[in-house]
Amino acid sequence: MRYLPHTTEDIAVMLETVGLREIDDLFAAVPADCRFAGALDLPKATSEWDLERQVGQMAGRMAVSPEYSLFLGAGSYDHYIPATVSSLLSRSEFVTSYTPYQPEMLQGTLQGIYEYQTLTARLLGMEVATASHYDGATALAEALLMAVRITKRKKAALSRAIHPHYRQVVRTYFAPTGYELLEIPCFETGLTDLSCLEGVEDLAAIALQSPNFFGCIEDVRAAADRAHSGGALLVSCCTEALAFGLLKSPGSQGADIVAGEGQSLGIPRSFGGPALGMLASRKAFMRRLPGRLVGKTKDRDGKRGFVLTLATREQHIRREKATSNICSNNSLNALAAAMTMASLGGTGIRELASLNHDKAEYLKNALKDAGCPIRFSGPTFNEFVVGFPGGFDARYRRLIEKKIVAGLSLGGHYPELADHGLICVTETCSREEMDRLVREVVS
Repeated sequence: MRYLPHTTEDIAVMLETVGLREIDDLFAAVPADCRFAGALDLPKATSEWDLERQVGQMAGRMAVSPEYSLFLGAGSYDHYIPATVSSLLSRSEFVTSYTPYQPEMLQGTLQGIYEYQTLTARLLGMEVATASHYDGATALAEALLMAVRITKRKKAALSRAIHPHYRQVVRTYFAPTGYELLEIPCFETGLTDLSCLEGVEDLAAIALQSPNFFGCIEDVRAAADRAHSGGALLVSCCTEALAFGLLKSPGSQGADIVAGEGQSLGIPRSFGGPALGMLASRKAFMRRLPGRLVGKTKDRDGKRGFVLTLATREQHIRREKATSNICSNNSLNALAAAMTMASLGGTGIRELASLNHDKAEYLKNALKDAGCPIRFSGPTFNEFVVGFPGGFDARYRRLIEKKIVAGLSLGGHYPELADHGLICVTETCSREEMDRLVREVVS
């Protein structure tokens, strides 16, 4: 069978080897009331062609088909992927490679990771970058734990303007540690209000996102100065790494550690994953970084070679010495990001970022002129918060019927923003689609 390669004889031999009689015995350790009883209610078997047709019909019912105009971002962004990336990434040498447990045998993989690290460090304005993590949320959590290890302090403060899912993941990471998490409120402008930290002691790090969840551009330099004045570190995070093609990098603004999501760099949205966690820091904190670092050297013949310079994961060193027990190298996604950055180059990334910004400004101004209230007046990148006449949620449902996905309703995450939505515009949105959105909103 194509998808179930083990024959009845194969299964019998495996069970005999482990000393069991039947498959169900493998799950004896799971309590009976936690196990599903009876047979699964599955449809009858069908041919592969009929199955593909059925799955295609199901996919056509989802509001992300090419027929829909999509204005949804909120941490996952729709960007064109250079054809060079799709072509190169499909090569078997890349697709089949994983974490280099025998690095001396995997020079190509190590070189790819090294180039990813180099390009990531340049984009984020940092001195060293790790060989990637699961996603932006886990990278932020790792960055804050790293700050605790560096400062030996017990508290970390997170801006409420950080992506809600990122904050939830950080809380999950910190729950068993005994460290304290503080939430920093926002001004009416949508920016982080650091004044609440006056008098707070034993603070390891301040974390903020820029552009933040509302699309607003934070004053990273002011946050860095505030953190450093109290002996804390500034952890800057992002969900849209492309923004730094246009905005000043976090490192140039004083950030000590940068964590974020690299999905925009050549990785399809794929209904939420897989993604790419980016994590970089100043060189002084290199040995505190979780994961692994690839370095360049020379062999005994003087030829260039790549080595696994640091590997602080429990699979490489003693568990008590590990800086992280779950971070992994999403090698293929990291390679996609490196290929995308190399394909675009510095000029291309800047032009693409400018295009995203300019298109978002066009739609923002058009909606404002049409009578839609723009919640925050400060500068944004490619997302902004807006209200619709008659209420955002009601209008949103009507727009879905018109094959328009008008962003993300914010009431569930921020009660004070009920009846507001987060609209995203990337280079994939045409002027015709934006004009149609405006017409349908006010009709």
